[in-house]
Amino acid sequence: MTQAVVLEGITKHFGDFVAVDDLSFDVRRGEIFGFLGPNGSGKSTTIRMICGILEPTQGSVRVLGKDAVRHRRQVVNQIGYMSQKFSLYPSLTVEENLKFYAGVYGIRGTARSMRVSELLEEHGLANQRSRITRDLPVGWKQRLALAGALLHKPSILFLDEPTGGVDPSSRRVFWDIIANVAEAGTTVFVTTHYMDEAEYCDRIGLIHRARLIALGEPDELKRKTIHGRVFEVTLPDAISYIDNISGHPQVDDVTIYGKDLHVIIKPEVEDSDEVFDALMAKGIPTTRSAWREIPPSLEDVFVMLMK
Repeated sequence: MTQAVVLEGITKHFGDFVAVDDLSFDVRRGEIFGFLGPNGSGKSTTIRMICGILEPTQGSVRVLGKDAVRHRRQVVNQIGYMSQKFSLYPSLTVEENLKFYAGVYGIRGTARSMRVSELLEEHGLANQRSRITRDLPVGWKQRLALAGALLHKPSILFLDEPTGGVDPSSRRVFWDIIANVAEAGTTVFVTTHYMDEAEYCDRIGLIHRARLIALGEPDELKRKTIHGRVFEVTLPDAISYIDNISGHPQVDDVTIYGKDLHVIIKPEVEDSDEVFDALMAKGIPTTRSAWREIPPSLEDVFVMLMK
C-alpha cells in the first residue's frame, strides 16, 4: 500500500455550522504533506477526524488501511500527534516530561532511557534536559512537544500548526527536524497557515472555507495557477494604487504583499516595459527599477485561487 491516509468525502457539522465540507484526498507513505489554509478554514477539524478524535458527520477516513473510527485503538498506536496547544507538564523538566510520556506509551526500563536520550540529542535538547519546561522559549517548547510525539516511533506524525507563535529562525530549525523525521521513513502530515512553509512539503492541499481548493506539488500548483510573470513592486502608499494598476488591460492580478505589491502581468505580454510606461503615464509614482521580477510564491497561488 502506497497510501498512508485516505479521505473519502468527509464532512463535519457542528449544529448548522459546516466545519469541513466533502474533502477527498490521500497522503502517500513517506511524504511530507502540507495542509494549508487561513485560521478557521477547517484544518484542525480535519486532522482530528483523521486521528480518530472526532467522528465525521459523513464520509470515511482510512489510516494505514484501517478505518479511523472503527479501529481507533489500532490507529492511535501507530500515529504521533502534536496539537496546537502545548500539552506537556510545565512544572516538570524537559527530561522528566519525556520519561513520563514514554511510560504512557509503555516504554520502560533501559528502552525508555535510551529512547529519551536519543530524542534529546536529535532535537538539540540535551543541554536543556534539566530545565523546567515552563521556562523554555516557545521554539524550544515546540521541539520538546515534537520529541514527545515521536517517543513511540509512530508510522505517521500529525502536526497541527506546530510553528504558531514561533520566530522565523526557530521555524526554520523546526522544519529541519521535520525533514530528518521524514527521511527516516515517517509520514508527516502538517497543518499550517504559513504559506512559505509549504515549500518544504512534497505535496500540499489548500483549504478555504471548509473546502479543498487545490492539491499537488508546490511547483505544480504554481505552474497551473500563475500563468503570467510576477513582479514585486515597491511604491509609497502602495495599497492606494491597487485599483489603478489592476485596471490596466495587460495586468492579470494585483495583491498587497507586506509593504509592496505583487503584480502579475498577462502571459501574452512580451514587453513588460510597455506596462510600466503606461502606469507612469497615469500618474502612478513608479520607476522601472521599482519593478522586480520574482518567481511566483505559494501565497500568490492561494490568493489567485481564492479570487
